[in-house]
Amino acid sequence: MTTKMKKLYLNYIESFKGLSKEIWYISLISLVNRAGTMVIPFLSLYLTKNLDFSKDDAGWILAFFGIGSVVGGWLGGKLTDIFGFYKVMIFSLLVTGLSFICLQYITTFWGLCIAILIIMSIADCFRPAIYVSIKTYSIPENQTRAIGLIRLAINAGMAIGPTMAGLIIVTQGYRLLFWIDGITCIVAIILFKYLVAPPNKLIPEEKSDEPILKKNFVYQDFTYWIFIGICFFMGMAFFQLIVTMPLYYEEVFNLNEFKIGLMWIINVGIIIILEMPLLNFLEKKFIPVSKHILMACSLMCISFFILYQNFWIGILILNMVIITFGEMLGFPFTNKFALNRAKKGVEGSYLALYAMAFSLSHIFSSKIGLTIVDQYGYQVNWLVTGTYGLIAILLSYWLINRVKDHQ
Repeated sequence: MTTKMKKLYLNYIESFKGLSKEIWYISLISLVNRAGTMVIPFLSLYLTKNLDFSKDDAGWILAFFGIGSVVGGWLGGKLTDIFGFYKVMIFSLLVTGLSFICLQYITTFWGLCIAILIIMSIADCFRPAIYVSIKTYSIPENQTRAIGLIRLAINAGMAIGPTMAGLIIVTQGYRLLFWIDGITCIVAIILFKYLVAPPNKLIPEEKSDEPILKKNFVYQDFTYWIFIGICFFMGMAFFQLIVTMPLYYEEVFNLNEFKIGLMWIINVGIIIILEMPLLNFLEKKFIPVSKHILMACSLMCISFFILYQNFWIGILILNMVIITFGEMLGFPFTNKFALNRAKKGVEGSYLALYAMAFSLSHIFSSKIGLTIVDQYGYQVNWLVTGTYGLIAILLSYWLINRVKDHQ
């Protein structure tokens, strides 16, 4: 038994080897930033319970959250191609931190719509930039694990953030969360500036004979558009976890904010313990990335169809376990596909489109999900959400064949 435990421990440690110190620093920054992101998982509850908005109005406000993400993803890609990821990351985190502190004082419908649109337009400039930083600070063989390590840090932060947030809401209310969100963004960017060297000091420019591509080259890559469709429908399913699920937990199973925060422990606990060893194991199997994406879509599809029954609380745990495994496959390997597909000189545009796919899905997932819940109930919404997974599965088969035939 001791030998087996030692072997498991050594395999776990091995999965972290070979990653650059910059990836470790970016992971640390992501941990700090995400641990402080306490408002987002409870935003639908904050809008409906604390500010007394209807589900329909909350759906519209969250739709502006998604619109801001789309704008931020596009803008971040453009700015990254022009100024580089380093400057974009500093700008995004600093302004986002200040904006979150101000958000607590806005309580009107249109005020929140506009404020959240602006905040997310700035905050999500960060996403294309951090994706490009992974390509800069890691070698191709380590990219999946580099993505996994950053996700591990983010999810460790999520283990701390929502659980603490639930306790703070129950004891202090929502206002303190906005201060924590803002201050941690600012702390994260101070750490980033201090710990991570700009790439021009780290990696010398290499002359390349590759042709310079037009900035809109990505829009001509049909295979990549199939992949973007998969990301969109995967996001349509996944974002129900943070939009309608907290309401479902409270209204159907009578869980308070603290207990809802504890539900996230299942998600982040599995990711912290299993994701890096799983990615390390799968990288050695040389399985095509598109097949991992297919499996991820299948797991997300199943996780929501099983929610159709609502008389046993254990189904919430089963749903969380299955969707977590889908998440562990889906996000690192879609990210890797996007990184591998991105052409030199237009990486920002490729990664921006990838980020925008999930942002668009957040818009539609929020609005459609909350409207269906309001008019037809949660069970119909789970059937619709499972159907998003089915569409993603069909597109994944198309992608597998397309990559095989056209590369």
